[in-house]
Amino acid sequence: MSIDKTDNLILEILQEEGRISNAELSRRIDLSPPPTLERVKKLENKGFIKNYVALVDPGKLGFTCFTFVEVTLVRHGSENVERFIKAITKLDKIMECYHITGGADFMLKIASRDIPDYENFILHELTALPEVQNLKTMVVLSTLKHETRFPSSTTNSNDKLTKG
Repeated sequence: MSIDKTDNLILEILQEEGRISNAELSRRIDLSPPPTLERVKKLENKGFIKNYVALVDPGKLGFTCFTFVEVTLVRHGSENVERFIKAITKLDKIMECYHITGGADFMLKIASRDIPDYENFILHELTALPEVQNLKTMVVLSTLKHETRFPSSTTNSNDKLTKG
């Protein structure tokens, strides 16, 4: 399913304001509420909209230490990779996992309360996995940009450079 400018505008607005009412959304896209709701439902059914969530402040929950960890596995066979993926999906501190190219096999984003909490996680949970051969940790000093919104598919990045 391809999306038109109206669908793209709906996605832009919902990424910024997920709790917007259908009435307000329809006003902003200049459609009546029934077709607006129909478009949103189609975007949900086709998988463009996966979920609606609340973005919370990790510091208020006590998570002040974030790390990116490169993981190298002992072996690269599909069974070993699948066992590793299954195991890490059960570990709550792992916020994101990417299968990557380069010197490592996976990149993990881990949320911890502090360095001792991270150390405990590494020593007793992550390196306890038999598939893990090596870890390389990068500690986040500060977050300068964190986006949850994807760029508009109708915006050409070159337009921003030439208009400025």
